[in-house]
Amino acid sequence: MSHIRKIRVSCRQAGRKKGSTFLMFLFLALLGIFMFFPVYLTFVMSVKPVEELFIFPPKLYTLRPTFKNFRDMFEIMRQNRVPFSRYVFNSITVTVSVTVLQCLFISMSAFVLAKCRFAGRKFINNVIVISLLYQSNVIYIMQYMVLAKLNLIDSLLAIILPSVASPMGLFLMKQSISQIPDSIIESAKTDGAGLFRICWQIVMPNHKPALMTLIIFAFQSSWNMQSGAFVFHEQYKTLPTVVNQVSSAGLARAGTAMAAAVFMLVPPVIVFTVAQKHIIETMAHSGIRN
Repeated sequence: MSHIRKIRVSCRQAGRKKGSTFLMFLFLALLGIFMFFPVYLTFVMSVKPVEELFIFPPKLYTLRPTFKNFRDMFEIMRQNRVPFSRYVFNSITVTVSVTVLQCLFISMSAFVLAKCRFAGRKFINNVIVISLLYQSNVIYIMQYMVLAKLNLIDSLLAIILPSVASPMGLFLMKQSISQIPDSIIESAKTDGAGLFRICWQIVMPNHKPALMTLIIFAFQSSWNMQSGAFVFHEQYKTLPTVVNQVSSAGLARAGTAMAAAVFMLVPPVIVFTVAQKHIIETMAHSGIRN
């Protein structure tokens, strides 16, 4: 009788486990559909003809899909004084430069703040935490004054240099590096390794998930960066600025604006997919033990 009772209890527990797993799967599926819905709606709007954009009530599908909006987008940008390839080149240059410089400087700064003891360390950490409360728009005037003194207005450096410092990225990397045991750092120092070698050959290889997360954030923010505040010459403008100019023409270009949004969405999705794969592999196969 005791064996039968144990079997019944285990069957009941297995049923509860399956039920909770199904509810969790259903919740995650609904959450995924809810988060994917804006992307789906953007794509549908980009392939809708102009006459279907003004149908009321609006439909979540298109009756006659067309790629005319994409052709109009390239045609409108081709009519500018600067070729479309120039805008793409500016955006790629800014994005790659900001991403590489952020990963380089933020990784070293986070390592120093997390594992080095020096006067004023706590004060700097508090300043970083407080800076997370402010948006970048607050310091636009100060940035413009500094860049004007350095004669960097109307150049790509006016977009790249202010974006190298990222309080959020520095905070995330510092929190991640703080979890590494101090015994590893002390052992490396005992073997004669310097701080630079410890940072890049010992600490960073064990923090690839945090580094990949920083790459995703840096790429997304720099790819969607508007250059209108510091750049006024057409040849130095980035692609998001030109796309915003096209979409601000009114309802007649609503489909073209959605086509441009789809075009701007593709590179961040590719980078996120590649980085997410490395994050999952690193978290599954690596770890630090004291």
